[in-house]
Amino acid sequence: MRVLGFMTGTSLDAVDMAVLETDGETIQAFGPAGERRLTDATRAVMLAATHAALQWPRGAPAPAVFDEAARAGAEEHFAAAEEFLAANGLTWADIDLIGMHGQTVLHERPKAGVAGRTVQLGDAGLLARKTGVRVAFDFRTADVAAGGEGAPLAPIYHLARARASGLEPPLAVLNVGGVANITFIGADGEIAAFDTGPGNGMIDLLVQARSDLRFDEDGRLAAAGRADASVLRDLLAHPYFQAPAPKSLDRYDFSLVPLAQLSLEDAAATLVAFTAEAVRLAFVLMGETPGEVIVAGGGRRNPQIMRALAERLPCRVSDADAHGWRGDAIEAEAFAYLAARTARGLPISFPKTTAVSKAMGGGRIVRPD
Repeated sequence: MRVLGFMTGTSLDAVDMAVLETDGETIQAFGPAGERRLTDATRAVMLAATHAALQWPRGAPAPAVFDEAARAGAEEHFAAAEEFLAANGLTWADIDLIGMHGQTVLHERPKAGVAGRTVQLGDAGLLARKTGVRVAFDFRTADVAAGGEGAPLAPIYHLARARASGLEPPLAVLNVGGVANITFIGADGEIAAFDTGPGNGMIDLLVQARSDLRFDEDGRLAAAGRADASVLRDLLAHPYFQAPAPKSLDRYDFSLVPLAQLSLEDAAATLVAFTAEAVRLAFVLMGETPGEVIVAGGGRRNPQIMRALAERLPCRVSDADAHGWRGDAIEAEAFAYLAARTARGLPISFPKTTAVSKAMGGGRIVRPD
């Protein structure tokens, strides 16, 4: 089937889109991929929903802004896809299924006997009605309800993508988005995965708080600064790094407070070191040394992050694009693939990726009618 996958990351920068032809097991063909920047209005309502989610007590009614944000998200996805499909000579009649992740505004991992919470906003019913195409959505809540972490979900796609490229395991796939997550693919094809720590998210928040910029373009601020070893030690003292895998994060789980006394440049350099050192600790935790780690996501565009990873990791570090992958589209591709698996009733989360007790399906499908 031909599936259009959508992803909007926690950086709130764009709607990513990718088309796959897949049965949810193998990938028959890669269709077009692209992105459209979020409008200021949608970004503002998603930020408002995120801030409301951070203050949302358990058991209380969902914040009213969630409904507004869900509608705005669906409208934004539709508008982005209309342009994208037209530019690539496609129509909605060419699409068999849509996979919409939605905008994550809250992710709390389970701990101390307390179930996790995860919220991805996007009105799938509205999108289905506007497009006339079935929409797979809500990929995480079933996993969380079963005691899982609800993240990461891309590992099964990382395995399929590596196989489509003929890459030989053992290897690892690292996605550096707002949060960074890694998938280890063993020599036997088994996958294990978890969130390693911050990706771009903390750097973005730092830059937005101290300047009129959205992010550290090309790592220029970090390149002009110097990592502070003492602050880095404080950041790495967070209990998350002592927790066993699998485990997951929200981009707001770490505080910028320890960086308050540093210049913007030194703070950015320290956060680059934090991101890379957290990945190194993931290798220590797993006790594995794959032959290569393939880096996808927006973080691979920051030369300082790529340099820091190469300096710290015990294997070759490569940009996903070097293997012919579309490094900016991996997560959109992943949710196209997961949508196909959902449509076929195939599992999307596994004991070694989200800590569920057994492989399980997830996601729901809404039809245009």
